[in-house]
Amino acid sequence: MRTCITLFFLLFSSYCFAQGTSVTYLVGDKEFEGYRTALLEGRPLVILIHDWDGLTDYEIQRANMLDALGYAVFVGDLFGKGVRPTETTEKRALTQSLYADRALMRQRLTGVLTAARQEGGNVDNAVIAGYCFGGAAVLELARSGVPLKGFVSFHGGLSTPDNQDYSDVQGEILVFHGTADKAVAMEEFADLAEHLEAQGIRHEMTTYSGAPHAFTVFGSDRYRKDADQKSWQRFTAYLQATLK
Repeated sequence: MRTCITLFFLLFSSYCFAQGTSVTYLVGDKEFEGYRTALLEGRPLVILIHDWDGLTDYEIQRANMLDALGYAVFVGDLFGKGVRPTETTEKRALTQSLYADRALMRQRLTGVLTAARQEGGNVDNAVIAGYCFGGAAVLELARSGVPLKGFVSFHGGLSTPDNQDYSDVQGEILVFHGTADKAVAMEEFADLAEHLEAQGIRHEMTTYSGAPHAFTVFGSDRYRKDADQKSWQRFTAYLQATLK
């Protein structure tokens, strides 16, 4: 019995506390602090972008879950080293400043790709995914024409700026959205689907009944287990089919 308990503990520990490390990198003259799992070289790469809380334990937990499935993971930072807002007003100010300056948002996203490459990640065999604000940022990167294999948004912002479109997209787009999301209306979901179809962009878009905004965030009052598990199952199946 003691042997079984010890084995369970070791397996549980390796899953929850996978060997990862923080990574400080520069975009221009500004420092950012990302996170990488231990093994990047030789593994297919998944890049994650945080929500409006900044890079927290949530993204690290998701990274470690992917690491346990055999993926290299690099979590990017779009706010700056040490910038991890806790108040809603600060979160809103940080995200709005990037929504208002799309060139700066793209520069920071490109900096994430550069840092992942410098750490040994293979960005030629990569999918990028983001949560909430991070989902909107991922779609911004898709519109920039960066040649990644896939762009995945979990309960992210879906509106397209007036001066942009998806004509330059070079990878497939996946969107996981909650039908009960009050922050991102179903009209935006439908508009995006029509836009992608009109421009011939390969895409897959799924909604989950009863799921509000941020439905994947463990431990929050918005967490919906059914929607989280179904979207994660589809995401990991997509990664398996897409990354070699």
